[in-house]
Amino acid sequence: MSQIILTASCPVRTGIVAAISTFLAEQGCNIHDSSQFSDVENDRFFMRLSFVSEKGADRDSLTSEFAAVAEKFDMNFAFHDPSKKMKVIIMVSRFGHCLNDLLYRWRIGALPVDIVAVISNHLEYQKVVVNHDIPFHCINVTKANKPEAEAEQMRIVRETGAELIVLARYMQILSDQMCQEMSGRIINIHHSFLPSFKGANPYKQAFERGVKLIGATSHYVTADLDEGPIIEQDIIRVTHAQSPSDYVSLGRDVESQVLARAIHAHIHRRVFMNGDKTVVFPASPGEYASERMG
Repeated sequence: MSQIILTASCPVRTGIVAAISTFLAEQGCNIHDSSQFSDVENDRFFMRLSFVSEKGADRDSLTSEFAAVAEKFDMNFAFHDPSKKMKVIIMVSRFGHCLNDLLYRWRIGALPVDIVAVISNHLEYQKVVVNHDIPFHCINVTKANKPEAEAEQMRIVRETGAELIVLARYMQILSDQMCQEMSGRIINIHHSFLPSFKGANPYKQAFERGVKLIGATSHYVTADLDEGPIIEQDIIRVTHAQSPSDYVSLGRDVESQVLARAIHAHIHRRVFMNGDKTVVFPASPGEYASERMG
């Protein structure tokens, strides 16, 4: 029996959970894990279920049969196969801590994705990427060639069938066109606990303000810089005795962990867009298990 994930969102109504669970029971499906949330203020209901079909129903048949239920509640829904690894492109510049962390997690199976390419505007990490048998593309980006560079990046996205772009400290601002075309499918790591200290050099800004906590934020990329819906955040404590360089060094670990957790949530269909915010459900049992330890 294979696992299937159902994601659904619709206006808040009475009977949604009953209708979904009744449908799955009638189809011979056994629910293993379920999360739900009603945003009453914005009249939006969100649900994610993990289940197995004990009668062999597949995603296509479930999608067809579930359409009547979805229509009744004006519901957006999808059935997902968690065994199918999402195709991901990683983009990086000269800071490699997030890239190296993601490659390690990918190698041991802790991040079950299919990394189809790494794109960079520098050559620093070509060798480490190629040594992982992953295609590496160096695309120089300047003010003069930015449209052509992004066109080449999008060509790689289309040719590889990439479903997600991860900006692993990629230090270039994406165009409005690229953000719109890949809306909800680009995840960035910002080296600050947003909404504080946006833009360039946030660690220096934090130092100058004398903060006692620094952090990192992973969010979806939109045309509004650093304003995209937040997926994951974390912090680490600092003291008056530490320098801006200390902040940078301490922040690297937080950035790597926050980005990895955001990607993990996205690929397991646990993140729902809710206007300018997100709904992020907890992981199902077994989702953090690795194929091997090292």
